[in-house]
Amino acid sequence: MADNKNDFIDRLPRKERERLLGSCKLTDLAYEQVIWESGKPLRYIYFPTSAFISLVASIDDEPVLEVGMIGHEGVLGAQLALGVSSAPLHAVVQGEGESWRIGAGALRSELGVSEPLRRLMHAYLSVLMRQMSTSAACVRFHCIGPRLARWLLMTQDRARSDVFNVTQQFLSYMLGVRRVGITAAAGALQSEGLISYSRGALTVLDRAGLEAASCSCYASDRFAYASAFH
Repeated sequence: MADNKNDFIDRLPRKERERLLGSCKLTDLAYEQVIWESGKPLRYIYFPTSAFISLVASIDDEPVLEVGMIGHEGVLGAQLALGVSSAPLHAVVQGEGESWRIGAGALRSELGVSEPLRRLMHAYLSVLMRQMSTSAACVRFHCIGPRLARWLLMTQDRARSDVFNVTQQFLSYMLGVRRVGITAAAGALQSEGLISYSRGALTVLDRAGLEAASCSCYASDRFAYASAFH
């Protein structure tokens, strides 16, 4: 795994990148740590390196469904480039690890002097909007099995490993379905030889097979990212 690398930051010109990192601090993020609460003012913006974060929609102040995922490819808090200084969603650490962190005020200052940073923020916002709209349609029109396969692929991409930890309870929470549905869907993927799952440890055995089992939303997400940063 690349040390302290964030793809978003790496896209900046060297001078801009070094100035931004000079205002950042590398910080540890713990599994299931809530780093944003919907509607609360933003204190920090995160550029994950090895950690990855779920964006979770809420109803009546209760988190109910994951609508986006951010890892080493992106930034949590890109809406600050639009002048939005509150959290639109809950943000929960899905994969523990490290992230660059910068204060909201410091990032506003950087945005004020860096046109490349503003352009990248706007491009990444388009990726997130596409990911969230795709997730909404996915919940409505796709079955649990293909949705689970998509989620596992997204997680593997950000974990940058064939092996990662996840509980059925957490999967149920993220996908907005009952635990019995997760059990059945994971069991089907396992019986097909695509994954191995035991006591919270999941191993992707057949990446190509998992992509074939996934709904089209996974490919759509990848295309949106590639198009935004071509």
